[in-house]
Amino acid sequence: MDKIAVLIPCYNESKTIGKVVKDFKKALPEAKIYVYDNNSDDGTDTIAREAGAVVKYEYQQGKGNVIRRMFRDIDAECYIMTDGDDTYPAEFSVEMVNKVITKNVDMVVGDRLSSTYFEENKRPFHNLGNNLVRKTINRLFKSNIKDIMTGYRAFSYQFVKTFPVLSKGFEIETEMSIHAVDKNMFVENVVIEYRDRPEGSESKLNTYTDGIKVLRTILKLYKNYKPFHFFSIVAFILFLISMGFFLPVFISFLNTGVVEKMPTLIVSGFTMLAAIQALFAGLILNTINQKNKQDFEQELQNTAINFKYVKDMR
Repeated sequence: MDKIAVLIPCYNESKTIGKVVKDFKKALPEAKIYVYDNNSDDGTDTIAREAGAVVKYEYQQGKGNVIRRMFRDIDAECYIMTDGDDTYPAEFSVEMVNKVITKNVDMVVGDRLSSTYFEENKRPFHNLGNNLVRKTINRLFKSNIKDIMTGYRAFSYQFVKTFPVLSKGFEIETEMSIHAVDKNMFVENVVIEYRDRPEGSESKLNTYTDGIKVLRTILKLYKNYKPFHFFSIVAFILFLISMGFFLPVFISFLNTGVVEKMPTLIVSGFTMLAAIQALFAGLILNTINQKNKQDFEQELQNTAINFKYVKDMR
């Protein structure tokens, strides 16, 4: 088991990866640097190896797939995750590591948005998207994470070994944030400086397609993690639709004593039944979700025991 593992997922970052590895070796001399190459064709792996990193490979394309492989492969007391594009200064990793090791923080978020991100980032839709995602998640999940989509984070062993990676691409940061909040993990923010990519280095993030994927991920995880809230909203909308069909028929009946629009009344009844079904589905799924949280707490205890065993064997 490593004391500190720096995890760097990479796809065609030959212009910056050498500097990133050297910066982290200087900031965290006791850390082991892992670069996971994700089908690069520009010599990223060779440059990283020459800079002193341990190079491994993940052949399923996508950042989420790379992180899944990293979390399975590497055992460490503390993990630092960063990008290979030299946008995250290495010196902030010292404070992030200290929070994990000395305060038992489960996830430390490198907060770009409270610092230089909006000045450095030249892509206005990225800025809009980051703000939208942050406000949406903090409101839906009643959290206070300052930067949902940052790629600069520190993790505890327990977080890494109990986090179920489902996303394949750039939605992974959103998934991490929601998982930590829902499972009541200890999360802290560290304000970091952000610098835009150097000239010649291109972002792999597509503003529109990846943005849509992130929003879909938020909706899916909200349904999974807050089923009663989600299905209560669905039930309320169906209730309003049902009443919209029913009231004109009912008013007409009071005036004439005759149900003039029987098909509308039938549609209203079926819509109301759907609303009731949605409400009970939310209640049932919420009970299952509570049981899953209890099982997760037991899994955390087992992971803590395993951590102590692996640490003692080091």
